[in-house]
Amino acid sequence: MMGKMILLDIDYVTVEDIPVIRLFGKDEDNRPIIALDRSFKPYIYAVPSDVDSCLDELEGAGFEDLEVMERKDLGRPIDVIKIILRHPQEVPRIREKVKSLEHVQEIREHDIPFYRRYLIDNDLFPMSKIELKGHSIESSSISSSDVEIIELDEPPRTIRSGFPELEILAFDIEVYNPHGMPNPEKDEIIMISLYNGREKRIISTEGGHLDFVELVEDEKELLENFAEIIKSSKPALLVGYNSDNFDFPYIRKRADLLGVKLDLGWDGSTIKSMRRGFATATTIKGTIHVDLYPVMRRYINLDTYTLERVYLELFGEKKVELPGDQLWEYWDNKSLRDQLFEYSLGDVIATYKIAEKILPLNMEITRIVGQPLFDITRMATGQQVEWFLIRKAFEYGELVPNKPSPSELQMRRTQRVVGGYVKEPEKGLHENIVQFDFRSLYPSIIISKNISPDTLTHDTGEECYIAPESGYRFRKKPRGFVPSIIGQILDERVKIKNQMRAAEEPMEKRILDVQQEALKRLANTMYGVYGYTRFRWYSLECAEAITAWGRKYIKKTIKEAERFGFHTVYADTDGFYATYRKK
Repeated sequence: MMGKMILLDIDYVTVEDIPVIRLFGKDEDNRPIIALDRSFKPYIYAVPSDVDSCLDELEGAGFEDLEVMERKDLGRPIDVIKIILRHPQEVPRIREKVKSLEHVQEIREHDIPFYRRYLIDNDLFPMSKIELKGHSIESSSISSSDVEIIELDEPPRTIRSGFPELEILAFDIEVYNPHGMPNPEKDEIIMISLYNGREKRIISTEGGHLDFVELVEDEKELLENFAEIIKSSKPALLVGYNSDNFDFPYIRKRADLLGVKLDLGWDGSTIKSMRRGFATATTIKGTIHVDLYPVMRRYINLDTYTLERVYLELFGEKKVELPGDQLWEYWDNKSLRDQLFEYSLGDVIATYKIAEKILPLNMEITRIVGQPLFDITRMATGQQVEWFLIRKAFEYGELVPNKPSPSELQMRRTQRVVGGYVKEPEKGLHENIVQFDFRSLYPSIIISKNISPDTLTHDTGEECYIAPESGYRFRKKPRGFVPSIIGQILDERVKIKNQMRAAEEPMEKRILDVQQEALKRLANTMYGVYGYTRFRWYSLECAEAITAWGRKYIKKTIKEAERFGFHTVYADTDGFYATYRKK
């Protein structure tokens, strides 16, 4: 049997001591599918001081398999031993055991999560269409009858496809809060609002005069109805605003107190909360939960990131507002309650419209970086770049550098990179101002000067680009790992922009615009991560060389402009403003 689906999410479970990859997706008829792959095995790399001696130490240790292969370490070919394991949970123990062996210099790629490894090694991209070869099976662990379970005969493959059209369901809760900040131990959820672009729906424990309000007996029934809506519709995307930090934790606590099971996953599993750095994220197996709040904090610079402020910025219009500390009064007063319903509906419609506008960009970044949308929407841009490079490293046969140790991280934090050239703005009112800026200055410098950790050299006999001020040397050939990748990104962006100019359909133009914007953001982020202390490809020398060349070019351009009668009134990094003065 062959089938196709849009890959939404991925995880793994253990069945009879075997790790089983699970791929969640929707087919062309919007039916949910879970595809199972039992063939993939976890692995790590050992970098040996002597291959034969290292193999002697490793053989007989009970590994699934050992394989000697050639990889590049910052461009330098080396032999490594691929240690194939039975289960991902073995990795920490095996890593420490192997690291202690006499002829092992280093362990690499031990901290790449199993599901991400699967995506990278099989060239799979979430939010893209994939082809499945396998057969349908019954599963005792998955009770939902509308989910098709496919046992894969071989790993799936990505099919070139257009932008996926996926259903979005937005939700928002309102809480009875007569004592100030809501307390989930005692303050009830009084309504949950839902909107999918077509149907407006509010589940409420009190009625009103609006036809989209569905009255239930109590809070327990409210939560049960909410759960049933998610379970029966199985939306591809469930979106909220600050839902990781407020809505879902509150819903979970109230459900626990009332004995309501939140088994919203396609496999019948309950929702889970996980720590991600300093934040908490809520997962639903199959359905992608997206919290738009952290997404918007990365997308635009604002003084505050309330739903009202973000909506105003994006759409130029105000949504219905009520004072948050007085919502309970609108609830208690029957004559005002409809205003509260309208307010809550306004919140959920605003959330939906923000998702509709912003998520295409995040989906496109997902399709480029190749990691799940759930992860991408919660990653800093530097992390997105790192996972993009990890995927590219696999394609190029490069070993991924390890994360810095605590001591190395501390040392990096003491180092500072001098930034771009800044000329403070001249006070006063200036007329007839002209603006000059470099297009993609730093990415262009990386490409033209071949700046990469694998091209950095101290050999004065090689043909090199020499950085101003510091004198750092970068080999002209071969092309470095990072410059190669940035070059691909910029070439692809130029190609897409040409397609945009030729496109006649507005929807085609919009899709192409999203694609070029995603590539632009990725390329512009890439230069900065050289100086990010946690970055695997961190290089102080690369970071300093880039900004030094940048300062040189902007100063040179300003000087040339002044030679023709222009006077610079302000400059910053990759551009300046100037007035024209007749000689």
